[in-house]
Amino acid sequence: MKRGAILSPSFFLLIFTKKFTMINTVRNTVLSVLNKNNYGYLSPSDFNLFAKQAQLDIFENYFYEYNYQINKENARQSGTGYADIRKGIEEAIEIFSETKGLVRTADNIYSLPSQTTTGDDYYLLNKALVYQTLLDEGTTTAISAGTGNNKLIDSAANFTADINIGDIIAYENGGVQYAKVTVKDNSTTLTTNRTDLNAIGRPYAIYKSTTKFEEAEKVTHSKITMLNNSLLTAPNLTFPAYTQEANALTAFPNTIDSIGQVQAQYLRYPAEPKWTYVTLANGTPVFSQSPADYQDFEIPLDDEVGLILKILQYAGVMIREADVYSFAQAEENQDNQEEA
Repeated sequence: MKRGAILSPSFFLLIFTKKFTMINTVRNTVLSVLNKNNYGYLSPSDFNLFAKQAQLDIFENYFYEYNYQINKENARQSGTGYADIRKGIEEAIEIFSETKGLVRTADNIYSLPSQTTTGDDYYLLNKALVYQTLLDEGTTTAISAGTGNNKLIDSAANFTADINIGDIIAYENGGVQYAKVTVKDNSTTLTTNRTDLNAIGRPYAIYKSTTKFEEAEKVTHSKITMLNNSLLTAPNLTFPAYTQEANALTAFPNTIDSIGQVQAQYLRYPAEPKWTYVTLANGTPVFSQSPADYQDFEIPLDDEVGLILKILQYAGVMIREADVYSFAQAEENQDNQEEA
């Protein structure tokens, strides 16, 4: 905080005490600052809007901070051990790392991560991974009897010859899911470690667990044309490639066209924070985690002060109080200078 600033003891207590959840602590602190001089009241809906933007600001700033620390390392101006700032930023970024299978839309075209296909929107696609060895694929034809509900049954299959315990079954059920073979029952039935494969008409693909993923190289549309026309450099399963266009990833060679064959490791956006509440008889909202749409901040606890200052800046603009905005901006600038 800025040296010389006079703040009430309750302000410090709210900042440095973990009360209920991070989002509730942040909101209480913001309201404490606004109410100290009767600047005005911040409604839950306005707070949630400002909280979302503040978290995004801090999230996107991680990447600039990371680049800055890399440059300091290259200039031999950074420390090691507990003084390794880059490591802390990496850990904050990796909170948002996900590795999930991509939904195939047609042939060798796969949808990029989205709320519909993977359950979250992606900020940065870091790498695409491809299963090398496809053992079998087909469609489930029956539901098993009994209470286990964990069987894959395909009357047209012949699992005995090529499937082993531990092999990976990929299928789509609210996005791409993966199961492991735990028992080879017979040539048409496999027991798995999942219970949502037991259905009729569900397409699946089975991959050999002992073969590794290959990382696909991202190439431009002009380069992929030249690669595909070359006898020496054309993509193959050992050296796959992909291009991006709109919300789709096209894998090469075009034989990469099975369910779950392509996985993506990507950084997703933080979940949208939402301070939820119950309303008392006198109309005062009281914090509650019970509503289904409750969502705490996802960024680390050490960014709590940064969240408070950014939300205060947005609140200052909304209530047209230059003092609130200026105070929050000055504190943020001071923190940035101390961290440089």
